[in-house]
Amino acid sequence: MAGSSNTGLIGQPVARVDVWDKASAEYKYTNDVDPKGMLHAKLVTSTYAHAVLKSVDTSEAWKVSGVRAIVTGDVFPYHIGPILADRQPLAVGKVRYFGEPIAIVVADKEHQAKRAAKLVRIEYDPLPVVNSPYEAFQSLKGTIHEQSGQYTKIVESVHPVPGTHIANHIKIRKGDVEKAWNTCTCVVEQDYSLNVSDHAALEPRCARVQILQNGQVIVHSTTQSPFSIKKLFNQFFNIDVGNVIVHVAMVGGAFGGKGTIQLEPIAYLASQAVRGRMVSLAYEREEDICTAPGRVGLQATLKLGTDANGHLRAAKITFYFDGGAYSDQAAGITRAAAIDCTGPYDIANVWCDSYCLYTNHPYGTSFRGYGHPELTFAMDRTMDVLARKLGMDPLELRAKNLLKPGDSTPTHVVLTKSNIGDVKACLARAQELLQWDQGQRVEMPDGTIRAKGVACFWKTSTTPPNGQAGAILTFDADGSVNLNVATVEFGQGTKTALTQILAEKLRINIQKIRVTIDVDTAYNPHEWRTVASTGTFLAGRAVIQAADDAIRQLKQTAAIVLQCAAEDLDYDDGKVFVKDSPSFYVEYGEIALGYKYPSGHAVMGQVIGSGKYIQKHLTGMDPKTGFGKPGPWWSVGVQGVEVAWNPRDNQYRILKAVTVLDGGTIINVGTATQQMRGGMFMGLSYASCETLQFDDTGRVLNPQLRTYKVLRFGEQPDEYVVDFVQTPCIDGPFGARGIGEYGVIGMPAALANGLSVAAGVDLNHLPLTPEEIWRARGVRGSDRV
Repeated sequence: MAGSSNTGLIGQPVARVDVWDKASAEYKYTNDVDPKGMLHAKLVTSTYAHAVLKSVDTSEAWKVSGVRAIVTGDVFPYHIGPILADRQPLAVGKVRYFGEPIAIVVADKEHQAKRAAKLVRIEYDPLPVVNSPYEAFQSLKGTIHEQSGQYTKIVESVHPVPGTHIANHIKIRKGDVEKAWNTCTCVVEQDYSLNVSDHAALEPRCARVQILQNGQVIVHSTTQSPFSIKKLFNQFFNIDVGNVIVHVAMVGGAFGGKGTIQLEPIAYLASQAVRGRMVSLAYEREEDICTAPGRVGLQATLKLGTDANGHLRAAKITFYFDGGAYSDQAAGITRAAAIDCTGPYDIANVWCDSYCLYTNHPYGTSFRGYGHPELTFAMDRTMDVLARKLGMDPLELRAKNLLKPGDSTPTHVVLTKSNIGDVKACLARAQELLQWDQGQRVEMPDGTIRAKGVACFWKTSTTPPNGQAGAILTFDADGSVNLNVATVEFGQGTKTALTQILAEKLRINIQKIRVTIDVDTAYNPHEWRTVASTGTFLAGRAVIQAADDAIRQLKQTAAIVLQCAAEDLDYDDGKVFVKDSPSFYVEYGEIALGYKYPSGHAVMGQVIGSGKYIQKHLTGMDPKTGFGKPGPWWSVGVQGVEVAWNPRDNQYRILKAVTVLDGGTIINVGTATQQMRGGMFMGLSYASCETLQFDDTGRVLNPQLRTYKVLRFGEQPDEYVVDFVQTPCIDGPFGARGIGEYGVIGMPAALANGLSVAAGVDLNHLPLTPEEIWRARGVRGSDRV
């Protein structure tokens, strides 16, 4: 593994580097700063989910005092997108979802822009609405994107089907599925669904753009992808990459939703319309829910077969992802779900079709787990159904079929102890923490029923083959170190982990290290994006290499001063010393800027450590079979819940939520535990109550936090239990793999499994509201089972 632990910092619950500044409100978020002379913008958005734009009348809006510009889609009628270029920044010709941007109004004050936006008059000619992915799949002709065959592929791994609603189709073909069905003695088939939902991050999205006279474009954004903004501006606006400078302050929550790029191109067009002045475009909560991209929806059908002993023999899996009006990251989610379609189970014969489908819903983008909470919900619900039909304990069935080193993934990657971890150990520990042996379903004296559910999960991070990060270290005269990385901080604590990694590698007090929270692409080294649970992995490897570079330079200078060979030196506690005579040493501070002799003669100069890391041996996927190596490793785990369900009214309470994760070496057990707890809450929230509600015309009916239901305080589990199995990853920094998304992944499936056992029905459709349970039971809520 990269690095070796010496000082004992790895694994410790070190306090976050940003804790005091956040607690004291010293940090400023993007929209907290109001520079003098900045203009404000507001969007005009569609009130129809699918309609032809017959006319856009801005005459009344221009009469509002302070209005500087009104920009419509004809200014830039070209398509953009991260995977498939199918979306215009402002709608041209027609709108495809309720809330889609049509125009942007720029004014001196925000209230002026908002008032003027309301005065823009739009005439629509409504079109038929596609309200579900399966409806889109069944349609013989694509009515949402008639020209989809002409869209530019930004990446080669996207496979749209022209003339249909299919924006991407990914195939997995492993073994001989049709032949395998003949060997199965037990077969089950189930349908599943969940609707699109919102990220509900604390900070709504916002962006500011200014165009300088020298051609530089300055962007301030609540983004997880600052270098992707540079790339997009180059691709679609033909601006030199070096002329785009992106600033990212502390981000108030993201969950993948700020990894995509939507506001920044619109703000650029607004700035261009006012001769380069800085323009701020900040979403209100309603816009953040309706206009910004959300989490994808899914309809799925799974068919599993086993032999008489419960060993999985065949799987046929079909995912219909609701990508919404544009493919964005939904096209990538479709691919990610196919890659890991079986969950962490060994199945020799797999047939999977994963579709990204256009609908007239707000378009989907990355959400914590990137398709894995959805696939795990479907897969692990089916495992419970299969266990019941076999008459087998659900944990026993899982244990028989868990992947292990030597097995292969659906894309034919051979697994090792390093790249898969120990999911069986996770299952055994979860069984213990859930007290599974005391019974899965218990009727209580008060009439309520206590039940337990589990789910096994895995996820690889589908970074591009050239996903990478860099790190630069500079030293001050007192021996302290400045760490320079472009990892975006949005609450996950990555920069704390990177500080621990650096302190461990340099063998110095962690208080001697400073790291800047804000990102500035003109100053920070390139980093792919802060998504996919790769921040610590990629940047951590870069930090270790930068530390090794700095140590080499420190030893070179110390060798001159101490009159010995560099290989005769070691280092610790901020000193470089002679191995066999530790009393002969120099401190980092004495040589960090070169060494100056008493005579005034100086040697070597300042120490600047640089490091980089790029993913290794990743490949694309064969479009016909899916074979390839799309990710570097799989973190694995098991989650479970215990619920108390009341059969009289179908209300329930979550008593306990358990996560056992093998994410390799845990760099900071404190922040890792909080990551898991936050993820568990999020997964339980959208499993139990979160969903966007649409009417028959595709309008969003709950665009406010008053009506968009999330778990409130007091509705969370009575008890969270988090534990880790630590199987080191050879390629990871000190053996770490990614963990950021994993607390979410298994929670919906575990909750559905527990409630299905409690209620005695199959609960295959999220969210699991009391009304949904009542409908599934087919009886009135006041009746007892």
